[in-house]
Amino acid sequence: MSAITHHIPDAMMAAYASGNLPHPFAVVVATHVSLCAECRAALGAHQTVGGALLERSDHVSVSAGLKSDLMAMLDDPVVPEPIFERQGIYPGPVVEALKGKPPRWKTLGMGVKQSILSETGGGSVRLLYIPAGQAVPDHSHNGLELTLVLQGSFSDETGRYSAGDVEIGDEDLEHTPIADAGDACICLAATDAPLRFNAFVPRLLQPFFRI
Repeated sequence: MSAITHHIPDAMMAAYASGNLPHPFAVVVATHVSLCAECRAALGAHQTVGGALLERSDHVSVSAGLKSDLMAMLDDPVVPEPIFERQGIYPGPVVEALKGKPPRWKTLGMGVKQSILSETGGGSVRLLYIPAGQAVPDHSHNGLELTLVLQGSFSDETGRYSAGDVEIGDEDLEHTPIADAGDACICLAATDAPLRFNAFVPRLLQPFFRI
């Protein structure tokens, strides 16, 4: 794997460490952390700071037993091993979301496929398969989108993203991701709101593809 250059922002890492990140985004962060030593260290630092604040606060209303259990967990900021081992390109958190089974790919057209891992009113997380040289239709966002590359790479208006990199798209980002030459680009993507496609056909098909 090439060097990871696009990481989880500090505020999002703090939310993940405190258990306040929505599930779809937490899956992406957990997967990135499993691949990135720099972000594992950052997560450990957040856990250590959280433990110190809890230990020194006179305003935390928890039982002595619960506080003792929390402190025991925070004393060891090492990220726990995933329940599932890595399988091929899929890190443990993704294998866990797949329940140990292979992805169930559904065709979206032009060789692009997706496998939805979870979908609730609070958002969705899915795998995307994009053949080399193929573009995802031009779109912007109604909310937040996290895209983590597991294989291959893609490029858009903001730069190039290879295995382990995560792109964070918000309502200000409009882009057209294109899979680079080489291996097909396989990504883990999480959203908390539907995308905004600019072209008519993607908008027409959007309810069927649940994007």
